Amino acid sequence: MAGNYLLRTLFGFLLKHRVLSIGTKYYPTNETETEYVEMVNYTRTMLLEVEKANITTENIFQNLLKEVGRGNIPENRRFVEIKPAENDVNEYALLSNIIMGSDRYLYVEVFGGNQRIIDQFVQFIKKQNGTIVERSNTEIVSRLLSKNDAIRVGIELIKMGMEAGIDVRAAVGMTGAASIERSINLNKQIGQTSGVGFTKLGGEFAIVFSSKISKLAGAPAVYDNYLFIDAFDSTQFIEEQGRDRLVEIMNEIKDFIEKDCKGKIEGYREGGDDLIANLPTKDAALRAGIDSSWHALNNGARLRVGIGKSRREAGERAQMADDIKLWNNSPVMVFDLADGIYAYYIPSEFNRAIIEFLQEKSGRVILIFVFVFLVTLIGWNVGYWEFGLVAIALALLYALTA
Repeated sequence: MAGNYLLRTLFGFLLKHRVLSIGTKYYPTNETETEYVEMVNYTRTMLLEVEKANITTENIFQNLLKEVGRGNIPENRRFVEIKPAENDVNEYALLSNIIMGSDRYLYVEVFGGNQRIIDQFVQFIKKQNGTIVERSNTEIVSRLLSKNDAIRVGIELIKMGMEAGIDVRAAVGMTGAASIERSINLNKQIGQTSGVGFTKLGGEFAIVFSSKISKLAGAPAVYDNYLFIDAFDSTQFIEEQGRDRLVEIMNEIKDFIEKDCKGKIEGYREGGDDLIANLPTKDAALRAGIDSSWHALNNGARLRVGIGKSRREAGERAQMADDIKLWNNSPVMVFDLADGIYAYYIPSEFNRAIIEFLQEKSGRVILIFVFVFLVTLIGWNVGYWEFGLVAIALALLYALTA
């Protein structure tokens, strides 16, 4: 579904923004994933490129310094590109993060068995709110709260190991198996050298150290993840369905953000048509935004949603949704990714019907186009332009009855 190039080109022209996907090619493996995939495909949710990210190795590294914290990545590091990042944002990976959350697995390997250092590593990981999944005399598989947290903890463990004269390999992955595989790939590239491997935007990278690490900041870099939600044309909605219905929908969204996404609600007044929330992670903010948009749409309301590192940035992103439309406003969620800006756009029911027809009956559409084109061309050449009108009428009749 996501690979329909002609359809993406058509809607990209109409929306004035490049359409990266319509629906998703994500393959679900459990009930939660299935629910999300079915909703994305049923609503024909589109991923739009509002401002293209400049995806380069240097930009990825600079973003990493900001996200992990410059004080947590020492100067004597070497940034290694193992596999280049993809030039485009991957809708599959983005949806995967939204569904699965931000927690990541950290695999740690000590070159040369050392039970004592492994014990120290285990205690440190636990202090950083990590969970030990497996351990041996030379290896640890643990789960941390986020990728950036896992990278930071990995560097701390490398520092501890190098102070004891031991090289340490760390790798971050979405699963324990993925982190182990990443460590194996890294070992092929740099040998038994201390370093931490990870992925960013479809590429594989590593931070490598060849000398002892100086003092680190230790604390994780903390960022707010603000979610701004506002209802489009709430006045008309109230006229049609009543204020009580709007209050009910907004309260349901508020409860979902607080209970399911662990968000803190700010600036919400019961009876209002907007709210601001601060979420623990960006993935949680994205999930809260897209879920709220679907829920509201299912109940007849359309939301504009913005996500940012400050209240103002989130509000500005939500305002950008006003210009992302075909004829009337549909639900839109605007957010940043790397140094670009992207959006999820949920088409109206009418537009979804058009998309469904074009996707499922593309052969018929091509046949109609060729027929109308040829008949119109012949009509012009023989002096009977009316042939074109007749062809269009016959084509419409065929499309509706065939």
